[in-house]
Amino acid sequence: FTGKAGLFLMPVGIINETHEPPAFYGVERNPVEKNILPATWWEAGLNLNIQSAPGLAFDVAVTSGLNVGDDYKIRGGRQKVSEAKAEDLAYIARINYTAVHVLELAATAQYQSDLTHGKADVDTASATLLTAHAIYSIENFTVKALYAQWDIDGKEAEALGRDKQKGWYIEPSYRFNESFGIFARYNEYDNDAGNSSDTKVEQTNLGINYWLHENVVFKADYEKVGGAKDADGFNLGVGYQF
Repeated sequence: FTGKAGLFLMPVGIINETHEPPAFYGVERNPVEKNILPATWWEAGLNLNIQSAPGLAFDVAVTSGLNVGDDYKIRGGRQKVSEAKAEDLAYIARINYTAVHVLELAATAQYQSDLTHGKADVDTASATLLTAHAIYSIENFTVKALYAQWDIDGKEAEALGRDKQKGWYIEPSYRFNESFGIFARYNEYDNDAGNSSDTKVEQTNLGINYWLHENVVFKADYEKVGGAKDADGFNLGVGYQF
């Protein structure tokens, strides 16, 4: 058993707890974990980690929660703790399986009784987040896949089509050596999945990472966006961690 109290990153997804630039492919963080989960996401609270067996761990936590505006955008609900409203706390649980050394499997569920923290003109805004991911690595080849969805109760969220928000992605990558790696990633996400319109966004990225040092990375990728949005272009970036 280990516990922590105070400010900490939420135990959701693949990159939220390790979101520094050298730790992931692509100049931008993937749009599913950015817009649906939403990385980078931290709260204040209490967390208990249970290592119940070799390669099997559980996290349970009670924290301050999201505080969405009238648009019910999940990413905009991050309070970052400073002067955060906490009228309605959030409860989160994660199971993580790593007993097979080439494989990681994890799933997280979170519940918050009111995403608006008692806003006067809102009837109800209880919300449940479900997310699961898998990472398979063999030698220099890795495949990552993740799915996430929100279910939000209340006529206000339903009127906007944001009572359902969901997305998924798959990312194969190959690291030639300590310096070079290449990746491809296909993403689908929809922050308005509850409406009757086709608002799904499809995004494909292809690119390369060059690690000058384990803490310094240069990145380039091509990005093609389709579906509800239509764009394409290149991203160039340099990132570091300290």
